[in-house]
Amino acid sequence: MASSETDRERMLQTDALNKIRANIKATEKIDVYLSDTSDSHNHGILCALVPINEADNVLSSSGWHFDYLQGKPSAVRRYSGESYSVEYQRFGTERGIEPLVIDRDFYGVRDNYRELCEEFRLFHRLYHDRKTDEYIKIDDGGTEYVVASVEPRRISVRLKEIRQFLAIKEMYLSIQFDLKEYSTHTVEQLKLGSEREDKRQGLTRWTLYQDNYQHGFSDNASFSRLLGVHLIEPLPKEKSGLWGFTEEKKERYAEFIIDVDECGDEITHTANPDMLGNLFGANPNAPQYLTPVHFRKEVLDKYYQQPGKYSVDDSALGCGDLWGVYIDNHHVNKVCAWLGDLGRDMPYEEQLHWRSHNILPEGSVSDVYFKRQMEVQFIESEQVELLFKQRYHELRKACEKHLKWQILKPLDADDSHYFQCIRVPATDEQKTFDELTLALTKVLIDSLNEKYLNKLIEKGKSEEVKGSILRLQIALENCGCKDAEPHIAFLRQLQSLRSSSVAHRKSKNYRKVAAAFGVENQSLRQVFTEILSKALAFLDYLLLVVRAHSLNR
Repeated sequence: MASSETDRERMLQTDALNKIRANIKATEKIDVYLSDTSDSHNHGILCALVPINEADNVLSSSGWHFDYLQGKPSAVRRYSGESYSVEYQRFGTERGIEPLVIDRDFYGVRDNYRELCEEFRLFHRLYHDRKTDEYIKIDDGGTEYVVASVEPRRISVRLKEIRQFLAIKEMYLSIQFDLKEYSTHTVEQLKLGSEREDKRQGLTRWTLYQDNYQHGFSDNASFSRLLGVHLIEPLPKEKSGLWGFTEEKKERYAEFIIDVDECGDEITHTANPDMLGNLFGANPNAPQYLTPVHFRKEVLDKYYQQPGKYSVDDSALGCGDLWGVYIDNHHVNKVCAWLGDLGRDMPYEEQLHWRSHNILPEGSVSDVYFKRQMEVQFIESEQVELLFKQRYHELRKACEKHLKWQILKPLDADDSHYFQCIRVPATDEQKTFDELTLALTKVLIDSLNEKYLNKLIEKGKSEEVKGSILRLQIALENCGCKDAEPHIAFLRQLQSLRSSSVAHRKSKNYRKVAAAFGVENQSLRQVFTEILSKALAFLDYLLLVVRAHSLNR
């Protein structure tokens, strides 16, 4: 009778009731809609928003006060004697109850679906990822959190965001539940009483009863039903997160290494701008706002790996429209930033990331950064990765002005990360080297505009030419462009390196190609620096050709 004992425990539904009433963490999700049906059970949950002054009315019975058909605009007719008036109701409900989940149906002509109410989505500025059907919240630092997940038969939402919304709305969340369990044993076999349990404890009201089936349409002999309502309270308004109501957070600041003492031990200081000295005499005994702080170059890898969110530019790092900070990325092996800028312009969580890459100071900021920041001179960077990106943009502008077509086709949105991640790698990781080789090939070779290059090749011969590099070579020759040979040779070497390292398993051919780039006797960082230098020279050459009108035919 082990199975009947299990059925008895399940039919009593103690675990289900405890789960509904449990105090869960604010960062966990709860089901706000559920429709789960099988041979052994039928579970339904639907949530609604209830005004605080309606709590006692809602808890006066275990029946549902809001159903699937409600929550949409409708009209209600009100009679006064023999006359009547018609009123518009935004949610089609009485007593101010509002939906959190809305059923959308289209008369069977289009597929039905469910969605979270618009006000909740707008309140939290949720991004809808249509591929995963998840709603994402982005905090002030750019960190993303999945707040809600939508499945055909289940919608779950993080409790914190629900209670913040309730705080401003001055409402409870009403979790309506109707949970049925089935058994192939009779109530008598399960030793269950026939009494009906109807209780209210705190903010929960439920009815539980069991009975035998009176029909023979199923293998099940009995059922149990747990029907009820559980209310979740709002947070205090000062915890709502909405400006004007929420309490101001105390700013936090990391401490960074700014110097060393006579023993070589680190000296640290907070990045709080209000505790730093400046040219106007503030905090005379404190370090200056413009105290340089030094970091390993790897500090930027996090941002290069997420180009859809972050941008690493010449002297600047940013996260969308959320935050941005000036940085000195004009060094070979390190990155610098002003101590005050780190505290003023960077979220605390990002400061912690930078603190983990903080190193003892050696030297100062670069000449380029110093002249730009302190002497307001507009000078060019000396770093090949920054020059490469600058020349690429200059080439695009020159092509638009002089050719009206692009030698290097713009990357599609799905491929734009290849360009954004191009840089001198911070480490000697083979994986990073391979990824950068692929990226550079995408930008310089796969993007060659074969359609327009064909127009610079004799009619009838363009179809015989195979490969974009050969098309470029012949087009340049036909236009009388000289000194292209080293650049064509470089492109072919780069293509071979990509083919032998990224596109296929590495073999003897890879070692042969890699040897031509000096991989055997140099670090991968040095090798890619040289590759990027040759790529820059290629862009400079194309820029010269375009500006000289050499390709205008």
